Parts: sequence; C-alpha cells; structure tokens
Amino acid sequence: MSKKKKQNPPKNEAKMVEAEQSELGMSHWLWLSGFVIALDYVTKLITIKTMTLHERIEILPFFNFTRAHNTGAAFSFLANAGGWQRWMFAAISIGVSIALVIWLRKTPKNDRWMACCLALIVGGALGNLYDRLVYGYVVDFLDFHGSIFGLILGYNHFPAFNVADIAISVGAFMMAVDVIRNPHK
Repeated sequence: MSKKKKQNPPKNEAKMVEAEQSELGMSHWLWLSGFVIALDYVTKLITIKTMTLHERIEILPFFNFTRAHNTGAAFSFLANAGGWQRWMFAAISIGVSIALVIWLRKTPKNDRWMACCLALIVGGALGNLYDRLVYGYVVDFLDFHGSIFGLILGYNHFPAFNVADIAISVGAFMMAVDVIRNPHK
C-alpha cells in the first residue's frame, strides 16, 4: 500500500497568505474608543455631581452647560415611547459596536483614517450605552443656542448633546469624507 503524501501549499503561497493577514487588523485603535468612553464618563459624572436636572450655566452668549436626560435617541427621537426604547437602543448600540469592531479588525493597517472613524463611533456608542444601562437615559450637557442656529437649522436652540455624541458625529463625518474621497474603496 502506498501512502499518499499530504500536500502542503507552496512556501511562497503560504507566505503570501501570511503577509495578507499581517496587513489587516487595526484593533490597536480601540485605545481611542477607550479614551472617548473615559472622557464621556468623566464629563457626565461631573455634570451629574454638580448640576441639577435642567440647571443651566451660561458660558458664552450662544453656549451653556445644561443637564438634560434623554431617554430617546438623537434629537430625543422616541423619548416619550414608554421605556421599551431603552432596550432597543441598547441592543442597537451593542450590535453596531460589535460590527464596527469586526470591521476594525479587518481594516488594512495602512487605513488609519477609517480606523479612527470606526474607533470614534464605537467609543461614542459604548459611552451612551453605559448611560442607558445604568441610568435609563443618556446624560446630555452641551447646549448651543442663538440666532445663527435659526438661520442654519430653522430653530434657535440645538438639542443638548455630550462627548459620546461628538465622537459618533465626527466619526460618521470622517467616514462620509472617506467615501467621497475613495469611492472605489
């Protein structure tokens, strides 16, 4: 009886697969997500410890610190839905964060721009997720207002937001810029 010899892929083919795999993976960018989560947590904790609900501290004629609780999503979407939205938005945050971390792990090592986008969005999503799970609402405190908003947006008071919201918005904007700059990516 003859034994069949197990065939291994040619050495240069194995090296190509290994090189291809080593060119992927930007998980180390999760430090940025951690930074966003920490900064978001600290700023919200300061807000909770030093301000009462709806208290306003004027910083500039167009900017206040205002403690607000948002049980909904962006612009208080579904804020008065009765409580079920807390769990729906938590599930969405978890699902999106998992998907973006997988994407981040598959991002080429030379694509730092996309890695930054994904890490910012993950950090923001997890920062707001913490609030939803612990408090049942998201703590917002940055409050811009004034006639310039009326000219641009059609209303004079922009909804209050937080550091996590900034990270999500900046990450999404950067991603849109990337899609425009590199449509075939």
